[in-house]
Amino acid sequence: MATAPKKKQTNNFSKFIKWFWILFTTGILAVVFIFLAASWGWFGELPTFERLENPQTNLATEIISSDGETLGKYYLDDNRTPIPFDELPKNLVDALVATEDARYFEHSGVDARGTIRAFAYLGSKGGASTISQQLAKQLFTGTAARGWERYTQKIKEWVIATRLERQYTKEEIIAMYFNIYDFGNNADGIRSAAKIYFSKEPKELNVSESAMLVGMFKNSSLYNPLPKRNPVGTKNRRDVVLAQMAKYEYIDEKLKDSLQKTPLALRYSPESHSDGLATYFRMHLQKFLNDWISKNPKPALKGERDKWNIYLDGLKVYTTIDSRMQKNAEDAVKEHMKRLQAEFFNQNTPDRNKTAPFLDISSDEINGILERAMKVSDRWRIMKSNGKSEKEIRASFKKPTPMVVFDWNSVGNEKDTLMTPLDSIRYYKSFLRTAMMSMEPQTGHVKAWVGGLNYKHFQYDNVIQGARQAGSTFKPFVYAAAIDQLRLSPCDQFPDDEYCIEPGKHGNIDAWCPKNSDGKFSLKNMSLKQALAGSVNSVTAQLMDKVGPRTVVNMAKNMGISAEIPEVPSIALGTPDVNVYEMVGAFGTFANEGVYVKPVLVTRIEDKNGTVLYEYVPETKDVLSKDVAFAMVDLLRGVVEGGSGGRLRGSYNKNNYLYKEIITGYPYNLNNPIAGKTGTTQNNSDGWFMGMVPNLVTGVWVGGEERATHFKSIAYGQGASMALPIWGLYMTKNYANKEIGVSDGNFKSPANMSINLDCSKVREEDRANSKPAEDDLDDIDF
Repeated sequence: MATAPKKKQTNNFSKFIKWFWILFTTGILAVVFIFLAASWGWFGELPTFERLENPQTNLATEIISSDGETLGKYYLDDNRTPIPFDELPKNLVDALVATEDARYFEHSGVDARGTIRAFAYLGSKGGASTISQQLAKQLFTGTAARGWERYTQKIKEWVIATRLERQYTKEEIIAMYFNIYDFGNNADGIRSAAKIYFSKEPKELNVSESAMLVGMFKNSSLYNPLPKRNPVGTKNRRDVVLAQMAKYEYIDEKLKDSLQKTPLALRYSPESHSDGLATYFRMHLQKFLNDWISKNPKPALKGERDKWNIYLDGLKVYTTIDSRMQKNAEDAVKEHMKRLQAEFFNQNTPDRNKTAPFLDISSDEINGILERAMKVSDRWRIMKSNGKSEKEIRASFKKPTPMVVFDWNSVGNEKDTLMTPLDSIRYYKSFLRTAMMSMEPQTGHVKAWVGGLNYKHFQYDNVIQGARQAGSTFKPFVYAAAIDQLRLSPCDQFPDDEYCIEPGKHGNIDAWCPKNSDGKFSLKNMSLKQALAGSVNSVTAQLMDKVGPRTVVNMAKNMGISAEIPEVPSIALGTPDVNVYEMVGAFGTFANEGVYVKPVLVTRIEDKNGTVLYEYVPETKDVLSKDVAFAMVDLLRGVVEGGSGGRLRGSYNKNNYLYKEIITGYPYNLNNPIAGKTGTTQNNSDGWFMGMVPNLVTGVWVGGEERATHFKSIAYGQGASMALPIWGLYMTKNYANKEIGVSDGNFKSPANMSINLDCSKVREEDRANSKPAEDDLDDIDF
């Protein structure tokens, strides 16, 4: 009787062991089956091997300057530029591991200890998602689901995480994780986040900055450091990350305590298409890329796009722009144009000019300008597309509306105001516009490009979209044709006297008898060098008569001018409309020993993996002999040494009101060899300066959007006052930075120069008669 219970107890224990192993084995098999089912796609499609190898994320196209700086990016929703692991600082990686996955380097995608802890405590002591699982969620499973779907999603994340661990190294996974995350405020990925929040590259981030960015992984919408969002919460979260780093001994307690007392120290630099450096260049470059894409199909995998997309494919575009020179150019434009505009407003107040900002036109003509501007405005287009009647649209232009307008004197050059849209059109018409481009003549590499005052408010790119009368900057084409065809020398002399081209001699035209800018003739002989320096129209007319308009047109065309140029004698004085882009390329021919090189914007395009997709091939053309080109350089040096360009030397009266008020930076005291040409058109509507040193050619144009917007006086409206100061400021800034390498030496002379440049035998009295007086001003071409 005593042994029966013992036997029963033993049988019960054996059954318990049996059922334990049955349940345990069933559980293991169930888990294995669940994972197998997930891998077979029963819970939804899993990424293929190809997708694991090439995860599809939207990557911004990066625009890179010749000196290695990021000029900007093209993106739609994702401003993402991936970087490799070796560009991540150690403190950033340490902060991530300490906060998100302390055993990251010990597991294979799934943290068993963390998972058991999460089940045991129902998540109250932290979750179990590893960095690999979080990456799987970001890349392939998306936003967290709810209910049963969340469990199946979690299982898929486990499977994908283990596959990622087999496909990539630990370091590559961390890099992908940093690159994929959205840090808010267009900061997609760590590269954009470091630039936008701290104006740094990721490798330059310190411990505190790294901790803040890692803290944002918890919820970048909640932990947003901007002043109007949640800076206090973001700092508290950063301090938690610092505490985790101390807990796992990545930093010591003393450093943790010290850093927790510091502010976030943001250097917020938002990135958008209308902000930053080289905005006009970037917008023009976009057209270049779209044209390239249309001619170059993408070798895509199955199911991918067959065309490159500059907003999604993460291209790297290596440009010729030098970020330092670009900044110098933009700063020079801002410095001069702000002061020039102030003087223009001063001279065009309503009490001084009732038709301001327009001069010398009727009320009907002004109404016509405003009418055209209304009909091409976004307001007109949008209201018309929404079915509004013309009466309603016109009424809206007379209704006061809150708006943000450009203003030189306000913070950020913007001010809030209330005005009617029609008044805002007139307001913007009152601003003088500008364009500037700088190019290395030997390579054609464009080093700086400024298409206007402010891209956000003035989107018309005057470098390449705007074509305006060239004025006297066109005269060098006439002189080049004459020296090339007639083998003239800069020392050859012509009389400064009235000269008429007979009617019908060069086409079906009337007699042409141009006058000099002051309406007078010296009746003296002068050399070509003196005539170009003084921009003497009578001598230019004689050269045009000798070579003929067709020869001059062919010369301009061979030097890259594509505009329609009529074959008439008056083109000698700059009547054709040309743009800054082509004028810089043309003048580069003189500095490059007679070889025209088409301006280059892009040297190379790579895909996201570094594969080269495009490399530029220079487009060149032999136009002039070295002798003729150097003779032209010598002629153009005369403009700076003894003509209107002499202001660059500081040879004009610096106490003159004009210089004190608007000529910023004067005197420039640039005493190195410089060749150049000023230009001014009828009514002072356009002011030009083309300036050259041996390895840099730069063109500047200034004028109103409407030709009726101009200075009344030539003292202010000539090229030497409107455009030349920008060149002077720009070059002064370039020379201040020796690393840029802008030449201050002599132009290269041909080994066997056959054209005489020694004009020492020119009579002294002739030289005196042709040299401009101190306050003599540049020409107007009629």
